[in-house]
Amino acid sequence: MLLEIPEPYDFELSTSRFRDFSDGATVWHEGGLHRVVAGTEARIEPAPGSVRIVPWSDAAAAEVGRLLGLPFDLDAFRAWAATQPVLGPLVAGLAGFRPTLNPRPFEALVIAITAQQISLRAAAAIRGRFVERLGVRYDHAWAFPERERVARLRPRHLMVLGFSTRKAEYVIELARSDLDLDALAELTDDEVVVALTALPGLGRWTADWYLARHLARPEAWPAGDLGLRRAVEAFYADGRPLGIEEVRTMGERFAPYRNLSAQFLLAGARMAG
Repeated sequence: MLLEIPEPYDFELSTSRFRDFSDGATVWHEGGLHRVVAGTEARIEPAPGSVRIVPWSDAAAAEVGRLLGLPFDLDAFRAWAATQPVLGPLVAGLAGFRPTLNPRPFEALVIAITAQQISLRAAAAIRGRFVERLGVRYDHAWAFPERERVARLRPRHLMVLGFSTRKAEYVIELARSDLDLDALAELTDDEVVVALTALPGLGRWTADWYLARHLARPEAWPAGDLGLRRAVEAFYADGRPLGIEEVRTMGERFAPYRNLSAQFLLAGARMAG
């Protein structure tokens, strides 16, 4: 069955990060994505104005819809961006791009922890070993490791996979915490930041990316992200180095679409090399 995706939509452009930084949980294979949902591996492939999900299930459709960024209102964003002298041409040049989301809260936070202060490629390699060692193998993809299984580990079990001592501790302490991750969706942005940063190793950068790439909050603006800082420097400061607080302040100009602005600035910077 087909899941409708609002046009314009370019499946390959929008899902490029899964080809570039695959960790085994969402896998690009022969023109489509593979992901395990509710104990079944689903294949996601492009179709006119939609994607085809095989096998179809309501659970797979719900997760794939979040994965492919359906919560984002791109029509309203594009109309607003067209009034912006710098962002407007950049968004127009990325016709068909729809930012993706990390659909599960525990997975989203583990992704953020592994990406702290290292390259995305290195983080994906470490996370790939984590997924393959502790997840469940299907045909082409692995089920992401369950929180309960990770909670039973010791830091040394993750350190042999390439985690630093601190990151191994952070992931295990997150898994063992009594924080109800599903309930975070009911909180305000500020409340989410407070709840997450109360845990060891989860700082403002992690909380901002959780708001942006899991909860799809419109005003999320990951000012501490090096990639976003470099993109803002390139497009808005003629390459002049900017501090985190400067980038945070500059985010005001993108209200009420800070999150989508950040996603398109990052995509534009990647396309520009």
